Amino acid sequence: MQKKVLSEIGLYNGLVNMPKGFEIDRHKLHEDVLQLQINKREFPFSKEWDKLNTYLREHINVQYNVQLINKTAWGNVYKPKEFSMPFINVDPVDLKNSPDYTLLYGVNVKDCTVRVHYDDNRRKGRHWDMSLKNNQFIMFPSTQMYCIANHQEDSFNSILTITYEFK
Repeated sequence: MQKKVLSEIGLYNGLVNMPKGFEIDRHKLHEDVLQLQINKREFPFSKEWDKLNTYLREHINVQYNVQLINKTAWGNVYKPKEFSMPFINVDPVDLKNSPDYTLLYGVNVKDCTVRVHYDDNRRKGRHWDMSLKNNQFIMFPSTQMYCIANHQEDSFNSILTITYEFK
């Protein structure tokens, strides 16, 4: 008897553990996210964003042999008690140019949950909830629908989203 896995939905998450002296200035990233929300422009390139992106891509490559190429980046701010609409980061009529992975990074978060929706063969409509904290990331296939919930009542949550192609 043999088994062959034809498909899997891999979710990656963890703490961004930068080397001493190279820590990410989340305050600067938070300012970038706020500027993006105010000016409605493309996410600005910065030294902090580059450190974060390089760390994530290299560590995911080393740990899981997943080579990633950047597609887009943006930031969102969620008001207290705000629940996002469902997101999906692929264009169903242009899958060739859609990203393969979506990564969420907790820039300035407090009591935040990410819900990733998936199907398990006949068992449709499943979901997996993960807590997102400061300096943590969650990465999953861009074909998965997801929602973000800010559960607390006193502060805004700032989250950076980066999409990637699989090389």
